Amino acid sequence: MLEVQGLDAWYGRSHVVQGLGFEVRAGEIVTLMGRNGAGKTSTLKAIMGLMARRGGSVRFEGQEIAALPAHRRFHLGLAYVPEERRIVPGLTVRENLRLGLIAGRERRAEAERIDEIAATFPRLAERMDQEGSSMSGGEQQMLAIARALMARPRMILLDEPSEGIMPLLVHEMFSLFARLRQAGTTILLVEQNVEQALQIADRALILDQGRIVHQGDAAALRADRAIQERYCAV
Repeated sequence: MLEVQGLDAWYGRSHVVQGLGFEVRAGEIVTLMGRNGAGKTSTLKAIMGLMARRGGSVRFEGQEIAALPAHRRFHLGLAYVPEERRIVPGLTVRENLRLGLIAGRERRAEAERIDEIAATFPRLAERMDQEGSSMSGGEQQMLAIARALMARPRMILLDEPSEGIMPLLVHEMFSLFARLRQAGTTILLVEQNVEQALQIADRALILDQGRIVHQGDAAALRADRAIQERYCAV
């Protein structure tokens, strides 16, 4: 579904993504791991078209998208949930969800789509008329994910979804990711919670200084504490 080849990206003079090549197959959860500063968030932004790319190819469902702006990539079915969540202040949960449908490629009945999302996110269903930015961090993260799902993307890029969230909600969120995969949504996940990520992922990629230094089956990496401690310890 997603094919990345020779991807290079820069922040100013810093070469933060260096010749990355990997693929994510349809229906997979692939987790992208590594220490802070390894290039994980930069990789997601480069795939989404949110930072300067100086080389390489990004193909989504067979189409080259490396030269497309971010909104065009979104309309093709590629969604991105940043670590900052970006819940719009002053808008209710329902109104934040509507933004995802307005921006998306699918224009089906708004009420029907919100009902579907509410069934997937029971916590949000209870808070539809509450201001989104007044909720807890975990609930805001769920809202950010739900908003990205409004337009039915075929693939979603998730950046540190468990950051700053209480353990109970973390478990609930990762259970949601597993259900999304079962429903056909492909996921590329950046996550510092190594244990949770490897429990639900099919495969894992480890970055170090902008390069992939290890990739393979998530279950095998989960059992390999030496590699985890070398590249993933915070």
